[in-house]
Amino acid sequence: MPSNRQILLDNRPQGEASAANFKLVATETPPLADGQVLVRHHYLSLDPYMRGRMNDSKSYAASQPLGEVMIGGTVGEVAESRHPDYAPGDAVVGMGGWQEYSVVDAGQPGVLRKVDTRRVPLSAYLGAVGMPGVTAYYGLVRIIDPKPGQTVTVTAASGAVGSAYAALAKARGCRVVGIAGGPEKCRYAEQELGFDVCIDYKAHDGDVRSLAKALKDACPDGIDGHFENVGGWILDAVMLRANAFSRIAVCGLIAGYDGQPLPMANPALILINRMRIEGFIVSEHMDVWPPALKELGELVATGKLRPRESVAEGIEAAPQAFLGMLKGRNFGKQLVKLI
Repeated sequence: MPSNRQILLDNRPQGEASAANFKLVATETPPLADGQVLVRHHYLSLDPYMRGRMNDSKSYAASQPLGEVMIGGTVGEVAESRHPDYAPGDAVVGMGGWQEYSVVDAGQPGVLRKVDTRRVPLSAYLGAVGMPGVTAYYGLVRIIDPKPGQTVTVTAASGAVGSAYAALAKARGCRVVGIAGGPEKCRYAEQELGFDVCIDYKAHDGDVRSLAKALKDACPDGIDGHFENVGGWILDAVMLRANAFSRIAVCGLIAGYDGQPLPMANPALILINRMRIEGFIVSEHMDVWPPALKELGELVATGKLRPRESVAEGIEAAPQAFLGMLKGRNFGKQLVKLI
């Protein structure tokens, strides 16, 4: 059995996460039992939710245990199988974690899924045609539920969730306005992802009123629905431009992941505008995955959704790539290539 390099959570962050929280080890993969498969990972997904799992605090999911392989989505191929439904060479997606190989009890529901790479690249099953894409779908379709002609917005617009959100919203006849960090990301959002406008929040330097003015110019009819990935002062600016009966889908609050407080400047707007604000965890809504993956796969296969990827090389690069993603240094979906 092959040697397997793994990244463990060695200790918990005190404030901002650092590379010192992780530990690289090498182990031998165990022999397979009946019903198990050995998966050779090709790509590892890095996602903001992982930062919350590093803390030992109450959350929607259990904390990442110390001394164990960091949680994470993976795509790869079956290297060896003792399960009748899987054969060597099958392309699969699962939650193999920050390691080069995983041994999977393939009979357990939902732990491994075969994917078709003839029209959709393997790596896309960690992004646009995976959890981030389904996240965008659920927030847009089930919570915001926009009507044709309405205006919807999203933070982290050039990322994996934001790019899928734009394609899904445009397919429903919406005006789509993004918020991203830096002119290059905004150009990409407008020229390649189909956003009608993308606003560079860094140009407003934490000034809520200035960003709200830019949103007023970009959204002359106000904001009917908003997808939140960041929180903080950017959400305050969005709320100032939100229409009556607007909807906000709260997926992430990355501005507070290192322990910073996230006060809301104008909570009275929730009542004044009779706003619906709903947080969600996409893994709790498995019924939406089949229709979402079908639509997202078709968007990618036909070129209507062209998401960008940031790819770090090698398992040892995962911690720094993860920390960079938390600071917005990635461009599009952050992956680690493992082969």
